Amino acid sequence: MTSLTLSKSTLNREKQNLKAYNRYLPALELKRQQLLVELQKAEIAIEEAEQKLGNVLEQVARELPMLSRKDVDVEPLVKIEKTEIREENIVGTRVPILHELKLRVIPYSDLAMPHWVDMYVELMQQALTWQLEHHIRKERLEKLAKASQTTAQRVNLFSKVLIPKGKKNIQKIQIYLSDQDRASIINAKLAKARGHIKPNYREQLQVHS
Repeated sequence: MTSLTLSKSTLNREKQNLKAYNRYLPALELKRQQLLVELQKAEIAIEEAEQKLGNVLEQVARELPMLSRKDVDVEPLVKIEKTEIREENIVGTRVPILHELKLRVIPYSDLAMPHWVDMYVELMQQALTWQLEHHIRKERLEKLAKASQTTAQRVNLFSKVLIPKGKKNIQKIQIYLSDQDRASIINAKLAKARGHIKPNYREQLQVHS
């Protein structure tokens, strides 16, 4: 730990730092609050994706129990052809967003496939869409949570460490400089008083000293 230099230059530097901390802290606090709002939105969004995906899977299990049949291969019918994931800036944090999703349905014959395959294809497209949305929204949530934690740590650093320490340093230096000024004044007065002492009295003081 570096020792604090008790000087006027250090005092000026500490005052400038404290002024900067106090100016920066409100912006940090505002960012922290905005991130909390966005974090709540992200949590709601991921819950929606989980619910939508869960509903589709429940419908598949309820209405398409025949998927367990091994003589009908429907798995290759729906494929993801293209995905485009972009980034957006949310309160200084770059998070992913699904810009485009293209699904491809492999052509099949209505005569060769059971009638329920149409429902399977429709539900599988929904399932793949919400599965991808869930993955992306989860990543958004994780990045926003990390940004929120980092910002909260910075707010605590400024409000609980840097600003109190700066105030304490300023007070310590001011007290020291004030004591130095007071001591200088007293020494000056003593020197002036000694200048008015008569020569013979000075000699007596030297004899007794």
